[in-house]
Amino acid sequence: MSNPWETKNRLCEAVNAHDLHRVIECYSPDAVLVGPAGIAEGHEQIAWYYEQLFKSFPDFHQTAWFEVACDEPAVTEWTITGTHMGPLLLPGGRELEGTGRRITVRASCAAHVANDMIVTHREYFDQLELYSQLGFGLTRLDGFAV
Repeated sequence: MSNPWETKNRLCEAVNAHDLHRVIECYSPDAVLVGPAGIAEGHEQIAWYYEQLFKSFPDFHQTAWFEVACDEPAVTEWTITGTHMGPLLLPGGRELEGTGRRITVRASCAAHVANDMIVTHREYFDQLELYSQLGFGLTRLDGFAV
């Protein structure tokens, strides 16, 4: 049995290669992926999540710059880069067509691994940081007093 970092590193390599088959091999069949955009449960939903990511950012790349020196959970801080070329699902179900803008976003994740497969994977990043790089800012919602 390998340690959790070997599984996490396999996932990173597969994501950077945009190899969906290898990505899914890193997750247990009943794995749960939680991120700012929502929850994906099981291989089918997790595959859909990564498919959308790869369509939105065809040159998506993550670079680890800090890893917590413990086995469980395997915690990593990343820098994520890419060019927004395809549709990006926004909160509320709207889609943002490709803007051609480059992004550089800081992120972190924690993964629990059992039997060489990820069983829970939590991704964290600042959505405002991402959206502002895509040309969006905050707006006041109707009905809210300042």
